[in-house]
Amino acid sequence: MNTRTILDISILQTVPPSNLNRDDTGSPKSAIYGGVPRARVSSQAWKRPTRERFRTLLDSESLGIRTKRVVEVLAARILERSPQVDEDAAAELAAEIFKAGGLKLTPPRARKNGAADEAPKTLDETGYLLFLGSRQYDRLAELAVTALQADDPKAAATAEKKAIKTILKEDNAVDVGLFGRMVADTTDLNIDAASQVAHAISVHRVDAEADYFTAVDDVKQGSDDAADAGAAMIGTVEFNSATLYRYANVDADRLRENLGNIDATAKAVEAFVTAFVTSIPSGKINTFAHDTLPDLVVLSIRDTQPVNLVGAFESPVTGPDRVKDAADRLVTREQQIDEAYDTTPIATWVVRIGEATAAADQLAPATSLKAAAAAARSLVEQRLADSETSN
Repeated sequence: MNTRTILDISILQTVPPSNLNRDDTGSPKSAIYGGVPRARVSSQAWKRPTRERFRTLLDSESLGIRTKRVVEVLAARILERSPQVDEDAAAELAAEIFKAGGLKLTPPRARKNGAADEAPKTLDETGYLLFLGSRQYDRLAELAVTALQADDPKAAATAEKKAIKTILKEDNAVDVGLFGRMVADTTDLNIDAASQVAHAISVHRVDAEADYFTAVDDVKQGSDDAADAGAAMIGTVEFNSATLYRYANVDADRLRENLGNIDATAKAVEAFVTAFVTSIPSGKINTFAHDTLPDLVVLSIRDTQPVNLVGAFESPVTGPDRVKDAADRLVTREQQIDEAYDTTPIATWVVRIGEATAAADQLAPATSLKAAAAAARSLVEQRLADSETSN
């Protein structure tokens, strides 16, 4: 019996003039697909606001911290538990713990003017962003507090190398389990991501436009000197507007392996659905106020494999009603792929707005995002429990 549990999320979302995700020149990112230029928003640009949205949906203790400044974070937690300890001693012990876990630490990189990066300047860092869960920092801090009771705390901490490694591997945070972790120093701490997020692209051709703007000096504006009464600053900002196709999936079985228990996995699935659907990159958001929500969300659970429906838009949508044309194509693509490859979902939920997305009713009756996310959580929990029982 096939017991895989794969969650697919396909989204159509229209954004107004905006610059959600810029390249190194400040222009909106783009891609050639189907032989024409498309608006593009990178997967990284959407993962970040998804993670930030988790903070409103989940307890902070179940989330991760991604930073180079691991010594600073751990030292602070040691001091929370043992405020009588000298700050330098706490930092030195924190560094020894990470070294015992196989992580390399180096002094923070100095700026060109000779000053080190942000304070505190004396604490060592990892050479890359390390993604650890809040509970893992708490467990390491408890180990450090125990070591502080020994005559030689550093030696006591180093002697717990096996325990430190275990803490670094177990009790992973939700976002670590979803997005994975790569550790260059010690590959046995790597975690394969349980989710995949595609680059969002427009379903139609998009050419960037430019907004010419000026800024007036409020003091000079009232000046009697006509020669000095012009704009204090001029410039341009590029933008585009688009109906985007967004896609992500979650391998619930791998997420269960990463997080260690079924309840945490089911909660993570519900949070991911809500966060991914409702989040949006914040690039130039104060300039464009592009806070939109999707026109259509198709949420499916399959027992076969993930299915990205982007092929529906390989030929760009050209009609005036882009959302309707895109929704029609998405539904047709889903039906054709399922028939040809036997990938029909075991459950589907549709969240939609307006008559333009009515074709999606062929897949499932429309419901609310809250109801769809809760139903997906319940089904994932049930399937994982059944799989565990059968094994």
